[in-house]
Amino acid sequence: MESTTSQKDLFLEIFDSIDFQKIKDHPNILIAANFWDNDRFCAARICYKFMRAIDDLIDNYKAKNKLIEPEKRKEFVADVEEWLKMIIVSKECNALQQELREIVERFRIPLWPMEVFAKSMIYDINNDGFPTIDAFFDYAGGASVAPASIFVHLNGLREIDGRYDIPLFDVKWAATPCAIFSYLVHIIRDFQKDQLNNLSYFADDLIIKYNLNRKMLREFADGKPVNDNFRQLIKHYYLLADDYRLRTYDIIKEIKPLLEPRYQLSLEIIFDLYLMVFERIDFKNGNFTTEELNPTTDETRQRLYKIIMNFERQK
Repeated sequence: MESTTSQKDLFLEIFDSIDFQKIKDHPNILIAANFWDNDRFCAARICYKFMRAIDDLIDNYKAKNKLIEPEKRKEFVADVEEWLKMIIVSKECNALQQELREIVERFRIPLWPMEVFAKSMIYDINNDGFPTIDAFFDYAGGASVAPASIFVHLNGLREIDGRYDIPLFDVKWAATPCAIFSYLVHIIRDFQKDQLNNLSYFADDLIIKYNLNRKMLREFADGKPVNDNFRQLIKHYYLLADDYRLRTYDIIKEIKPLLEPRYQLSLEIIFDLYLMVFERIDFKNGNFTTEELNPTTDETRQRLYKIIMNFERQK
């Protein structure tokens, strides 16, 4: 068994190898996954590239056109269905499909995350935002919990005699609190960017509750000073996120002893990097701009170094 000192030396060596400037999509996930063995890291990158492709297809269209016209929706739904068939039922042969199927089989990745992720993408195609906060949470079960579950699954795998065995805990149960916490934080962090790209993640029932409307939210994103009603809306999401933050602490405490040190560290990293953004949210005085809420590359690097130096293996 490696000593604590040699483990930290290894972690710092990995830290020095990370090119933070090049990590664009799923940055926290990929930063945390850098501390896995290389095979798992590559599996994560391929899975997230696969999921990002269909997500970007929809979001990029909405950014240019605001809505997906009824006549175009069937085409997009068909695209999602074909995307899903690549790893579930398709018998066609192509390089990407073969690579994905090999990863799914080798790393014993369950198919349900891909299925519920596809369900959320179809919701995106047919809807413009969320009528209620409950509708958002249902959507988040695919859009956020699904990719988080793949991370937690890969992080929790046990390598036995050269083969991978499934984690010793229920992956969806373990992934959900941190996934919802991070998604709520993202909604606040990316408010300005999302609004300018014709994307709305604040639930309409809460917008109405705080005497706001979507036009006003767009005006705030365009630079109009935010009012007290908007601050109350942000506070509502902040407090929801705080509840899931506390739940995440409990989950991590419970499953950490079941993981090897580098996977314990990886779990701490992904949560703490989201926590870093959460700590920047000031619903009393903030302006909620992209610049204000997004840590710089150097700040992220410094935070990661601190996480590594403070890491203590839990037995």
